[in-house]
Amino acid sequence: MFATAHTSCILGLDAVPVDVEVHLRKGSAKFTILGLGGAAVRESRDRILTALAHAGYDLTDVILVNLAPAEIKKESVAFDLPIAVALACAAGGVPQRALDGVALVGELSLTGDVKATPGLTAHALAAVQAGMRCVLVPEANCREAAVVQGAQVIGVRSLGHALRILKGAEMPTVQRCELRPAVGGHKRLSDVIGQEAAKRALAISAAGGHNALMIGPPGCGKSMLAERLGGLLPPLSPAEALEVLRIHSIAGQDTAPIISGVRPFRAPHYVISDAGLIGGGSMPRPGEVSLAHRGVLFLDEFPEFRRSTVEALRSPLETGWVQVARARASLNFPARFQLVAAMNPCPCGRFGVAGGGCGCSHHAIRDYVAKLSQPILDRIDLHVELDAVNVDDLVWGSEAPRAAAGALESAVAAAREAQLSRNGALNAEVPDAALREQTKLSHGARTLLSEAVKRLGMSARGYTRVLRVAATISDLAGHDGVTEEAIAEAVSYRSLDRLSNIMRGGAPMRAVLPTGGARA
Repeated sequence: MFATAHTSCILGLDAVPVDVEVHLRKGSAKFTILGLGGAAVRESRDRILTALAHAGYDLTDVILVNLAPAEIKKESVAFDLPIAVALACAAGGVPQRALDGVALVGELSLTGDVKATPGLTAHALAAVQAGMRCVLVPEANCREAAVVQGAQVIGVRSLGHALRILKGAEMPTVQRCELRPAVGGHKRLSDVIGQEAAKRALAISAAGGHNALMIGPPGCGKSMLAERLGGLLPPLSPAEALEVLRIHSIAGQDTAPIISGVRPFRAPHYVISDAGLIGGGSMPRPGEVSLAHRGVLFLDEFPEFRRSTVEALRSPLETGWVQVARARASLNFPARFQLVAAMNPCPCGRFGVAGGGCGCSHHAIRDYVAKLSQPILDRIDLHVELDAVNVDDLVWGSEAPRAAAGALESAVAAAREAQLSRNGALNAEVPDAALREQTKLSHGARTLLSEAVKRLGMSARGYTRVLRVAATISDLAGHDGVTEEAIAEAVSYRSLDRLSNIMRGGAPMRAVLPTGGARA
């Protein structure tokens, strides 16, 4: 007795079609699984037999299961349902024609219940690409699969429920789910009291897709501001949401916010490993940078992260991709995120605070800042300095910040629309050649930029980052070209470049910038 069912296997962020072939013959009970099944697949044997017994199929035969293609390593509990259904078919409980053109995915409990299974979005995409007429998935998280266009998704509660649908004894319910942006979902910038200069920098970051590093004493609102960057960003488009949903579904993360269009916000602790941040494992899995794709990655206490972990950010910050190479596979994971990092100004955190009593030496401050390499700082467009919150702002705060925050959100939306119309991408993502060609600099702006680069000893990458930020500042102001004031403000957001320059004995930035030019 022979039967075949169809399913798929997760490989990176894609699902590869797999045929489940089963053969039953009389003899002493034995259950063998071929086809490079991992530990999760091998452990499924007793679970599948017990679930089948609860569904009315007590198999005591010699069972041989083959997962083809055999050369792909298969590590997933998603094979439970297709193997069980194929065995029921081989035992005569379901006609083979009922399984033709049907993909099955799901983990089984001992009682035969179909449990929520990660990666359903990728499985549904694979089913559509393979020409399957429908896909049976766990009812518990079937919405992840139902968002895929062209997929006829049927949610099943148990193995018995799936078998009744396949035999035609019960009418299936086809699931529908649209990726539709929802209103809200993010904390609002108006919740932050004071820190108007930092809010301005955050608006520039959101408008142009720029990375930002906030430097300030403990309790000044760095984390609050980072958490509210998402409120300045537009909801995920349907194409972006599907892209992000596939990553979060495979990683077993909560997908409800993504389906609602909310951009991801990831904030890993600084003890995270390189693999946890970038991705890895024997069979590579996405890390935090990929889970933050199309959203925000917040790294608090930035200098406390391991040096190797921070340096591993170089490639994704530049390319928007992460390549994870292992002996068994080399995979690319998307990682187009906005980095928002935060750090104290010195080891004790009180440097520059009025009456703060900082006891850190010049060398201690220099060594603390030196934990961040120049290549990493070059890739961060905005270095934002924050002061301690004014007590009067806390006590006598008014409704004015709420109106100002609303104006910032409108300005950010208009600036992003202008960039997409002009370049087809945000300023942070435009190729260097196109940026230089499309950015119009006045004579004064060109002179000021040249002097700032020379005084600070910026690299070519640092120069380009300043130009990108200046272009975004001009877009926020509605200007056609980049003005001298926009360059001055963009250069003022290179705080750590200025600090490094002073520590090297160079000229302070007040010799470069005109009076009052540090903030627009």
